[in-house]
Amino acid sequence: MNDSFFKAIADNNRRRILQLLKTNEVMSAGEIAEHFDISKPSLSDHLKILRNADLVAAEKKGQYIYYSLNTSVFQDMISWIMTLTKKEEK
Repeated sequence: MNDSFFKAIADNNRRRILQLLKTNEVMSAGEIAEHFDISKPSLSDHLKILRNADLVAAEKKGQYIYYSLNTSVFQDMISWIMTLTKKEEK
């Protein structure tokens, strides 16, 4: 299991970013920033942590970077959690 996933979701601002991307599918960094009262460098750091954990994808179009949710990582995490809840047969 990748520890960067847990680091990424440990922060409330990053969880809010994920929720925004769930609702809006694709957003620029500027559009995301409109929902936060934090500096742009701080937001950039949050987005970097989310990218490093593969929770968001980033695509550069012209001068803007657009972010979207990478649901496959969440699906992998759910599968892993489900293995923990199943009792092994003897």
